[in-house]
Amino acid sequence: MIYLDKKHNPARNRKLIAGLIGDVRSEREIILERDKLFSKNSKVNPFFEEQKQADISPSSIFGRLKKKLFGLFCSLEDDDGPATAATGDVYPEWKGRLDQEYDDLFRKTKREVNVKDFGGVGDGITDNTEAFRKAFGSGKVKVVVPAGVYITKGIRLPSWTCLIGEGKGKTIIKLHNDAPKGRRLITNAHHWKGNRNILVQGMSLDWNVERLGNAEKTSTFGNHSSCLTFANVTYGWVKDVEAINPGLHCFDISSTLYNYSGDGIRARGGSKYVWLDNLNGYGFGDDGITTHHSDDIIISNSHMCDPSGRAHAKGFSNSNGIEVDDGSRNIWLVNNSTARCFGGVEVKAHHNSSAAANVYITGHLSVNDNRSYNFRHIGHHKMSDPESKTAFNIRAANIVAVAPVFTDLYSGSTPRCMVVAAYKNVAINNFTLIGDPKYDYKGNPMIAIQYRARNVTLNNVKIKDFTTAGSDIKVFGGDNRADDVLIQSISSDKPARKAIAIGQGIQNIHVSKV
Repeated sequence: MIYLDKKHNPARNRKLIAGLIGDVRSEREIILERDKLFSKNSKVNPFFEEQKQADISPSSIFGRLKKKLFGLFCSLEDDDGPATAATGDVYPEWKGRLDQEYDDLFRKTKREVNVKDFGGVGDGITDNTEAFRKAFGSGKVKVVVPAGVYITKGIRLPSWTCLIGEGKGKTIIKLHNDAPKGRRLITNAHHWKGNRNILVQGMSLDWNVERLGNAEKTSTFGNHSSCLTFANVTYGWVKDVEAINPGLHCFDISSTLYNYSGDGIRARGGSKYVWLDNLNGYGFGDDGITTHHSDDIIISNSHMCDPSGRAHAKGFSNSNGIEVDDGSRNIWLVNNSTARCFGGVEVKAHHNSSAAANVYITGHLSVNDNRSYNFRHIGHHKMSDPESKTAFNIRAANIVAVAPVFTDLYSGSTPRCMVVAAYKNVAINNFTLIGDPKYDYKGNPMIAIQYRARNVTLNNVKIKDFTTAGSDIKVFGGDNRADDVLIQSISSDKPARKAIAIGQGIQNIHVSKV
C-alpha cells in the first residue's frame, strides 16, 4: 500500500497517478472526453439566467445597486470550459495572462537586496520584523533571504515584491514566541485596497504553534492564524514553499473578509490570478490549502497531509488537504496529493454562503483521507432545505483514492472515496479506487451520490479490494434523492457486496458497460 509522508516530493505526483490509473491515452484525450461528458449531461443554472434577464435600469439608484450586486454573484459565463474542451489543456487559457504578469514583476523589481543588509540575522533568536520591513520598503524590490532561521512577528508584502529564500528546510521564517494567536506569518500589506504582483518562493514557514502551549483552539475567527494569506491580491505566486503547523491554514487565498451573507452573494476584495506550485504543508489546524471568494486560482504539484485539527473542537475537525470553499470560482487543481486528512479535496460552502463553482481537478492522489473527494453545499441537502443557487460545475479527471479510513479528526464520519451532495453538473472521468481487503468498511458505500445531487456523470471508474463495503457506488433515493445520473464503463475487482446500488424514487439514471 502506498504511503506519502510529510516530506513527500509532490513533483512525483504526475508519475504516481499515471502508474495507478494505468490509462495509456494522453492527458489531452482524457480531458476532452471529460469535458464532452460534462457538456452532454449538464444544465444551465436558472438562478444565473434570471439575473441576466432581469430588467436593470442603470438610470435609477435601485438599478445601479442591483447591477452592482449582480456583479457579486457567481456566473456560469465565467466558466472557461469550452476553451478547455477545444484545446485539451491541463491549465486554463488565462494562465498566459498570469505568465505575462510574472515577467512584468521581474522587469519592475530590478532592485535586489539581502535581508542581512538591513540587520537580518538567521540565528533562530533575533527578531527580524524590522529588518524585513526596511528591506521591502514601499515595494518594487526582490528581497533575498539566505539559509537560516529568521524569527519575526509577521511580514507584510507590498505590491511588486519578491521574497526569495534558498529552499524548503534551508531558509526558515518562524513566528516570534510573543506573536498573538491571530497573527499571519506572511501576508500582503493592504487587505482593503488590495495588492498586486507578489512572489514568495523557496522557504519553510513555521507558524510556531508550540508558543501557544496546550491551547484548545489555535486560531481566531476569519482569515487569520495561517502561514501565508493572500487577501485581495491580483497576480500572485507561491512556489517551492513548506508550511509547518499553522493554527488555521497553511495557505489561504482569500477575500478581504470572509462573507456569510447568504447563498448567491460573494465577498468583495477577492484575490484573482494566483498560482500555488510545489507546496508542502502539514500540522494545519484547519485546511492545508484553501480558497475563499476568489477567482482564477491554480494549485499544482502540491502535497498536504497530517492536520492537527486544533482549530476545531476535538472530534469535529473538517480539516481538508485542499479545500475550495465559499464563493470560489474557476479553480484549477493539477497533480496534487493529500494524505490522512478528513477530506482530501473538498469543494463546498457553508450554509450561509455561496458555493464554490467551476472547479477543475486534473490528477489527484488521495491516500488514507477519510473522504477522498467531498463535494457538498452544507445546509442545502435535504428537501426541507433551500435548494443551492450556486453549487454548480465540477470536472475531474485522472484521480485516485487509496484506502480511505476512519479518523478521529471527525468522529462518526464514515470513509468514502467520493461524496457528491447538492452539487449539479459534476463529471468524473478516469477515477481509480484502491481499497484494503483487510479493512472493515462496515458495509458503507465507497462512492455516494446523494442529497439532491443532479446531472452527475461517472465514467471509466476502476474499483478494487473494497470487499467489506456495502456497495462500490450508491445513488441514494428517497425524499432527498439524487437524480439525472449517468454511470458507464465501470469495472470492479474483488467488489463490495453490490457493485452499484440505486435507491427508490430516482427518475432518471442510465447505467451501462459495467
